[in-house]
Amino acid sequence: MQHHSTGKNIKHAGGPPAFTWGQLWSPATVNPVNLKSYTIPFFNFNDPYARAFHLSWLGFFVAFLSWFAFPPLIPDAIKSDLKLTNAQVANSNIVALAATLVVRFAVGPLVDAYGPRKVMAGILILGAIPSGLAGTAHNANTLYVIRFFIGILGGTFVPCQAWTSAFFDKNCVGTVNALVGGWGNMGGGATFAIMTSLYQGLVATGMTQHVAWRASFAIVPLPCLLVVAIMILLFGQDHPAGKWDERHNVTVAVITESEPKPHTELSDEKTTSSKSKSKSKDLENRVTVHPVEDPDAEPVLSSSVDVAINEPLTLKSASKIVLNPLTWLPALAYFTTFGLELALDAQMANVLFGLYSKRIHGFDQTKAGYYTSIFGFLNLFTRPFGGYVGDCVYRTWGTKGKKYWMLSCGFIMGISCVAGGVYLYEHPGTSQLPILMGVFSVAAIFSEFGNGANFALVPHCNSYNNGVMSGIVGSFGNLGGIIFALIFRFQTTSGKAFWIMGAMCAAINAILVVIPVPKY
Repeated sequence: MQHHSTGKNIKHAGGPPAFTWGQLWSPATVNPVNLKSYTIPFFNFNDPYARAFHLSWLGFFVAFLSWFAFPPLIPDAIKSDLKLTNAQVANSNIVALAATLVVRFAVGPLVDAYGPRKVMAGILILGAIPSGLAGTAHNANTLYVIRFFIGILGGTFVPCQAWTSAFFDKNCVGTVNALVGGWGNMGGGATFAIMTSLYQGLVATGMTQHVAWRASFAIVPLPCLLVVAIMILLFGQDHPAGKWDERHNVTVAVITESEPKPHTELSDEKTTSSKSKSKSKDLENRVTVHPVEDPDAEPVLSSSVDVAINEPLTLKSASKIVLNPLTWLPALAYFTTFGLELALDAQMANVLFGLYSKRIHGFDQTKAGYYTSIFGFLNLFTRPFGGYVGDCVYRTWGTKGKKYWMLSCGFIMGISCVAGGVYLYEHPGTSQLPILMGVFSVAAIFSEFGNGANFALVPHCNSYNNGVMSGIVGSFGNLGGIIFALIFRFQTTSGKAFWIMGAMCAAINAILVVIPVPKY
């Protein structure tokens, strides 16, 4: 179901308005050139821009309720119930990440072809099936199969980012992408708290361990996935122009007939195809555009982001993307920042439980899960802040500012992880919990800053295939998680996996400085 605002006041605007608090509940102030919003109508749920914002992060959030439901339950419940070895636990984590890696690559072209709304809802519905069957796992092999298919849900990140990139303009897209990514990622922290508390509560009512962890999947993830998928289909909108196949019916098609292509320092974008003026006139019946302070000013087309419209992937565009250095700048940076975040989420509960379950009275699986959930809950502020800073530095230093901010975050994250790993390595049986949490909290904070900064930069890279680009970058984040999980799999000495991982991250971010970016 599509919901369109109505109105006929379409005027060219010279640029975004200054921020006012009233913008949070007022209708979106829209750039009439590309129909993207200059503002974030956070509380105006009648506005399609607000609904796209909230449904995108909510879809990503609920995916975690199943995707990340196993790690908090494995150390004490699932591991003993299925009689798993440490190697089998590590293998199951790698299988789950591998599934998401494959799905994110595949989902990118689907988003460009069919739109993020339908793809998001489809992934949630497909992921609900193995979530409902999670209780059928009875040994390591069946656990691998279940976790592989539940890993499909990790693909929701791609439509999450592509959806808001299609609805919000370059002045705020970094902040918006970081908000929806961060609040969605907060589902990782929420899952640790929800699933461990639910499991303990069910055991307290008299359920056996064997039944309690299986019931937990049926009670929380399954209904949440289906309800949010239905909400997305009922209340979401494909594109500011309406349906996804109407996305070319925007004023920019008229503008680009008479104006030259926006200048970029790198020839990484293709020219916009011309569309008839009659199509853009049709928008007047469906979109309300609130003019900014200078309604008579001509639109400023300074970047490919201003005119880019998602196009289906072709062999020619695929080869262009692969050969473009701009593809690998955010992809490799996300390999480090999101890869490390995944590693902390997957490994930290096990690490803390192993270190302190016998040294600190009452330090059980639930407490280890609560400590680990802190890293996920930081996303409420950290990832949005990373995107916000990206938008701020863009106003002064352009795209180069976004690049250096992103890489600085990844470098600091890597150094912090090295410090934590060395501390553990040198104090294997005497490490102090406050020091350990403090050091790795710094690593987690800059990891999440970097994730937000990354998707402030992504819309400037291969912007005509934003879905594909989001898929590639998201996949590399999962690839990082897999590589780091393998490091934990084979480097069992206390702390060694952390400092190896940190050194890799710092080195990669330092090397990426040499890749150039467009001016805007």
